[in-house]
Amino acid sequence: MKEFTYTITDPVGLHARPAGMLAKAAKALDSTVTVVKADGKSAVASKLMAVMGLGVKTGDTVTFTIEGGDEEANTTAMQKFCKDNL
Repeated sequence: MKEFTYTITDPVGLHARPAGMLAKAAKALDSTVTVVKADGKSAVASKLMAVMGLGVKTGDTVTFTIEGGDEEANTTAMQKFCKDNL
């Protein structure tokens, strides 16, 4: 299991468009990606409605957990995705 933290910089947080892009990116990986908010709420990143339900706002720090498959490569891919899109 690998994990990293990321602070959301998107001006409106994880609303529909970035959450949709995150779900699509997570589905493309052979690992299970979980997003955990600081308050303990979590969601599987490939589930759009669950991610939106977290209510992640600009400036919130979330933890991404990558489990199974090629964890090293998938962690790197998710970190790049976050920097480019969130």
